[in-house]
Amino acid sequence: FMLKGNKEVQYHTETAIKGNLSITVMATGYIQPVEEIEVGTQVSGVIEKIYVDYNSHVKKGQLLAELDKLTLQEKLNQATAQLSKAQSELNLANRQYDRVAQLYSSKAATEVAFEEAVNRKEQAEMTLKEAKANLSQAKVDLSYAYIYSPIDGVVLKRSVNIGQTVAAMFSTPTFFTIAEDLTKMQVEADVDEADLGQVKLGQLVTFTVDAYPGETFEGTVSQIRISPKVTNNVVTYTVIVNAPNPDEKLFPGMTASIRINIQSEKGILVPIESLSKEKTLRVKSNGKIEKRTIQTGIDDGISIVARSGVEEGEVIIVSEVLKK
Repeated sequence: FMLKGNKEVQYHTETAIKGNLSITVMATGYIQPVEEIEVGTQVSGVIEKIYVDYNSHVKKGQLLAELDKLTLQEKLNQATAQLSKAQSELNLANRQYDRVAQLYSSKAATEVAFEEAVNRKEQAEMTLKEAKANLSQAKVDLSYAYIYSPIDGVVLKRSVNIGQTVAAMFSTPTFFTIAEDLTKMQVEADVDEADLGQVKLGQLVTFTVDAYPGETFEGTVSQIRISPKVTNNVVTYTVIVNAPNPDEKLFPGMTASIRINIQSEKGILVPIESLSKEKTLRVKSNGKIEKRTIQTGIDDGISIVARSGVEEGEVIIVSEVLKK
């Protein structure tokens, strides 16, 4: 308390402290694997065997499931037989062509007979070519009955059961969803358009998840997607945050509350309310009040960094109240 005229003045004060001030952008997002692949097949059939399940660790090239191969094997056998038949027909057409060509050269066969022999030979060649293509396709289709993992990873989802019929008429049915590496995750966060201009690649991000109260995780901004999202007339943009997950504590789909560190500065922190427009504040020392001009740094709307003019531990006058 101090006397000001005939009135008693009560001061509200705070102590200047040394600390780190950060300006952050807050957003909410979801934990996702960096690489996630859907595995399926390009042929229709019945699921005969399944070798993996949820959470199974798999290697690239590992057999995951098999379709019933009876129908596909029959198609392969038919294609093989058709190829053999087409080859025989071409052999016959070649012999007939050779005989007619010899007769035609000695004028013992008509031009019509020669052209018919040429046409039969060409048709037989085309039939053989188609038969070879059909056989190749039948072999490929049979190979599709074996579903292999294209990457090293972990099975996040199994979408089929033994005995289930899958149809690959217009799209490839998904059997499994595999994450490549759960030790490297990412947060897909929706940032308000008003804050997006402050977000830059490489900025430090801290975030929390409900599964681990009180624990803070770190990452960095790796991508800012330019495609907007509009929900209830609110425009946001997706910001991708790389998040190391060495202990695999973070699971896909977890909700993350993130803080993007826009700017930070270490120094002496004083209440922004104590500062005048002229960048001056009042310091209370030994019963006296001293007015000082300070050099300021960043602020978060509550505190501001005093780069000069104030020392740690000094008492700063924030406001005053006159009493009768």
